[in-house]
Amino acid sequence: MTSPSAAVPEGTIPLDSGPEQTSADWERLAAGVLRKSGRLSESDDDSLVWDKLTRTTLDGIAVTPLGTPALVGDLTTSGRPDRAGDWDVRGWFADPDAKNTAADIALDLDNGVNSVWLQVGAGGVPATDVAAALEGVLLDVAPVVLESDDAVAAAMAFAAHASGTELADGTNLGADPLGQVVRDGAELDVDAIVSAVADKATELGCLALVVDGTAVHDLGASDVQELGWSLAAGAAYLRSLVAAGHSVADAAALLEFRYAATDEQFPTIAKLRAARRLWARVLELSGVEESSRRQRQHVVTSRPMMTKYDPWVNMLRTCVASFSAGVGGADSVTVLPFDLHLGLADVFSRRIARNTSALLIHESHLARVADPAGGAYAIEKLTDDLAIAGWAEFSAIEAAGGAAAAVADGSLQARIDGVVADRERQIALRKRPLTGLSEFPNLDETLPERRPYAAGHRAVQPWGHAFEALRDEPAGTVFLATMGTVAAHTARATFATNLFAAGGIAAVNPGRNDDVDAVVAAYTGPDGGQPVVCLTGNDKAYAEWGAELAEALRAAGATHVILAGKAPEGVVVDDTCAMGVDALDFLNRTREKLA
Repeated sequence: MTSPSAAVPEGTIPLDSGPEQTSADWERLAAGVLRKSGRLSESDDDSLVWDKLTRTTLDGIAVTPLGTPALVGDLTTSGRPDRAGDWDVRGWFADPDAKNTAADIALDLDNGVNSVWLQVGAGGVPATDVAAALEGVLLDVAPVVLESDDAVAAAMAFAAHASGTELADGTNLGADPLGQVVRDGAELDVDAIVSAVADKATELGCLALVVDGTAVHDLGASDVQELGWSLAAGAAYLRSLVAAGHSVADAAALLEFRYAATDEQFPTIAKLRAARRLWARVLELSGVEESSRRQRQHVVTSRPMMTKYDPWVNMLRTCVASFSAGVGGADSVTVLPFDLHLGLADVFSRRIARNTSALLIHESHLARVADPAGGAYAIEKLTDDLAIAGWAEFSAIEAAGGAAAAVADGSLQARIDGVVADRERQIALRKRPLTGLSEFPNLDETLPERRPYAAGHRAVQPWGHAFEALRDEPAGTVFLATMGTVAAHTARATFATNLFAAGGIAAVNPGRNDDVDAVVAAYTGPDGGQPVVCLTGNDKAYAEWGAELAEALRAAGATHVILAGKAPEGVVVDDTCAMGVDALDFLNRTREKLA
């Protein structure tokens, strides 16, 4: 037999050559890098790199910087993706005009979309116009999934239109009354809705219900909370359907699960894998045969992760999110249009949305491998951690009396509120950056115009809403007191400019200034005179002439003096800004001084 090294081209290193590397070797090399960056001292032990580089999710789950076999030695491998081939590309349609919707659906189906997700009732086409909206759709070829604030009316309207048709696999009447309860606080007869829609779905030969994890995700829930809610809602629907006369296996076959995919690719991949594992466990405990324990997953790119400002960046977010959905094994994927928070999607944004999946499937070939992440130590460990924590959240909801009871007593919302507070704190500190909003904003951008959504459209608050509120109300200009050469001041001037812009504040940069007189001359010139100034230079310049400059600028009319970085002893300023600053608090303070 030929050895592996025999086939290696001359001049390259054979796979079996050299000593085996150990965790200690990695620690040593990683520690060297951290010492160069100042994150480790020379006296610190190399093993500290694990603490320095481990990231903790909003659920408190530690994500190790390096996957090793030791992480997965005793873990189960259940929950692996089992989708065969390409995922179903599902378009989302919410235009209230049935004629426009029909045209949009036809265009998308002709250009790569496989199934239709139709908003009916509030925020979408009226139930009476379902037939018109679906005109020309071959219902035996393209699955249709409904979403409505009145699931029974939508189901009946669709049934009338689809009568006598053998519906495509995946067609779903889309009822999710518990989702309405948690989103809107609606008072609904959940069992009656479930029973009525399930009866109609059985008659039509299609799915009846969507267990929508995005209902809590859109409220700010963590990955673990989304998993726990989906299990609790799914279990509640099983109980309701069994009470209505369905077997557990038949009841499970009427469900589709919907999850959110964010631009945090590893947690998204692991969440989808954990979801399958957990639902299989629920069905196992419910007595369902192993062959019928499959979870059908529809994954949609996250609404709250997207931004209104610099919406083009949303294309990048949704590409990463849909990549994660595909790798995580989603059966159907919806890429929401990049202009989601501006209004109804236009032809261009819908084209980009559907082509994102086309690129991932046909150019990146993601769908050719059943489980691309399988065996990756970090992913397998994160899957297991999410599954354990998700089951604990499910148990907490069940202990409260089930999904509806956990909403009614406020316990679920209280846990979500805790996550929201943690996320917003990280965003305020820019430890969770939002490109184009809290980082690298473009104050000169002109947002694309879009038609408004229909009355009753359920708006979702973006994670960056606090920064967007500041951008909505521009607040004047700050003068940058640039000290020294461009090379000497550019790092802090750029930092300050981006920070101010994140709060809707422009900055004037006069360029090189070699001394106090030069800065004051620029400040008293035609582009200066702002009440707020910000010193931007290096530590040497601050120490040598920062105090004199601050005093001179006050004498020239400045009423609020900021320093970018840490103010040295003897330099008296009114505020400072540096890495780690609470950006929202700082920006609000600065805006008050500009008012």
